[in-house]
Amino acid sequence: MALHVARQDPSLKVVALFSTFSERADRVAIHGTRRPVARAQAAALGLPLIEVDLPDPCPNAIYEERLGAAVRQLMAEGVRDWIFGDLFLEDIRAYREAQLAPFDLTPHFPIWGRDTAALAQEMLDLGIDARIATLDPGRVPAELCGSCFDKAFLKALPETVDPCGERGEFHTIVADGPGFAHPIGLRRGETTQRNGFAYTDFTLAPVS
Repeated sequence: MALHVARQDPSLKVVALFSTFSERADRVAIHGTRRPVARAQAAALGLPLIEVDLPDPCPNAIYEERLGAAVRQLMAEGVRDWIFGDLFLEDIRAYREAQLAPFDLTPHFPIWGRDTAALAQEMLDLGIDARIATLDPGRVPAELCGSCFDKAFLKALPETVDPCGERGEFHTIVADGPGFAHPIGLRRGETTQRNGFAYTDFTLAPVS
């Protein structure tokens, strides 16, 4: 959604997507998204994907070293602005701003401060197709992992859970939405629990 809003801003030109991956698992660390799925998303959005591999576990020094190298490379290519999808967590925003400040780069938060219940409904109205890839079973019923992000899912959430999962209650994989040239075919795999979280594995569906 942040990408969609940013692309409508005439002062911004979105030139790439950026993500970190676990070297060991070959997945986005928090979401568990497989690398081929992330690459398919980027291709459907018509944007290159900048991939930074990290060890697992990843000491903070290595994290900052590898991200810093990627940032400097993008700076050399003329990238001076970074876009984030944060909504209301002040400490996370402050951390991102502090990370970019030494490079004199400008952070942008295009959906910051939006009412998350209204934003969740707006995403559904825009036709965003997303699946619940991981969730915290201590806050969200474990049986909802792997389900579609839709009205039924939102209705099933406990009142204490943010409708956009901003506090880390759940994370999604987007298969279609504004800016996608075509939907991403996803095949749902098994749901497992590890490190206190539930994960549903999604792979690319075979092309018929």
